[in-house]
Amino acid sequence: QVQLVESGGGLVQAGGSLRLSCAASGRTFSNYDMGWFRQAPGKEREFVAAIRWNGGSPDYADSVKGRFTISRDNAKNTVYLQMNSLKPEDTAVYYCAARYGGSYLTSLKTLYNYWGQGTQVTVSS
Repeated sequence: QVQLVESGGGLVQAGGSLRLSCAASGRTFSNYDMGWFRQAPGKEREFVAAIRWNGGSPDYADSVKGRFTISRDNAKNTVYLQMNSLKPEDTAVYYCAARYGGSYLTSLKTLYNYWGQGTQVTVSS
């Protein structure tokens, strides 16, 4: 089992920045690829960003490319999502997720094994 706890969400004006954190516990964090997903009201949960177990090959949804940066610190068992130039359409609950044993990075939410409870991000116009 892996427990994931997100933090860092909040209310920010358009154009502002937030940094989300996801702290992991329970198993060896460095064995897991990590992803960030988000879900807006009335919409399906969608991929935002992902990073390999060793910090390599970050991948991003087109909608956030150039504005968001995913990173991880395996010594601290934490993955981050730096969000800059936020837009109202970025408003959603943001979830981190962990995937064990993958040989490639994926944006498919069904392939992630563990999920956090989510943190709300609200961007006002």
